[in-house]
Amino acid sequence: MDAFEKVLAARDTNRPTGLSFLNAIVSDFVEFHGDRRFGDDPAVVGGVGRLGDLPITVICTEKGSDTKDRVSRNFGSAHPEGYRKALRLMKQAEKFRRPVLTLVDTAGAFCGLEAEERGQGLAIAENLMELMTLRTPVIAVVTGEGGSGGALALAVANQVWMLENAAYSVITPEGCASILWKDAQRRDEAAAFLGLTAEKLLELGLIDEVISEEDGDFDLVKEHLKFQLTTAFKILSALSDEELTRQRYEKFRTMGVNRIC
Repeated sequence: MDAFEKVLAARDTNRPTGLSFLNAIVSDFVEFHGDRRFGDDPAVVGGVGRLGDLPITVICTEKGSDTKDRVSRNFGSAHPEGYRKALRLMKQAEKFRRPVLTLVDTAGAFCGLEAEERGQGLAIAENLMELMTLRTPVIAVVTGEGGSGGALALAVANQVWMLENAAYSVITPEGCASILWKDAQRRDEAAAFLGLTAEKLLELGLIDEVISEEDGDFDLVKEHLKFQLTTAFKILSALSDEELTRQRYEKFRTMGVNRIC
């Protein structure tokens, strides 16, 4: 598939949602609600559960499973309270030394008036800053769309993984084409230039691993992902707090250094 075909695959309504991955990977999941400032955001689901025998905090963006559910969850585009809820759970995980898993599938943070009034930009910025120094292991997995700051606010992690047909970009191909050429129909061309595929991002050192989609058998994908996460968290949990935060900081500070796009 070319770059834009992978974007379409990432957006496919038949693709498993964040909750589908969460429920397959984590057992005994208990969802928490609210940001303790404004309210609850159904676009972000978070709580505690078990990855095998390991207690973890897991947070996912959820697009919804049918039309009614998608509307109620704002198609996975979070409001500020969603990011603040996520940060509240991450800080709680740090307190109890639970690893954090984030499952990212969003076209981007909601950009409506009410989101801006409630501090969307600040909520995302606070997540970026706090995640960089969070003293517990963090792994982020882009399972579908990883759109702009709305995705990055949950993806400042020790390890960033992507499914092979996911997409991760600062802007949608349509948005990029509209800005550069005033023509959204040139989205295929924009997608190729954006370098948003898992293979390209791995080549550039912006992600750490590409998860095979097993020819569309997502049950196998979930089992494979569960196994890999269990192994990775065991390795990261052996690091000291200082080693974890330094590794994460250096990972993001050196992105793009001595690399040619």
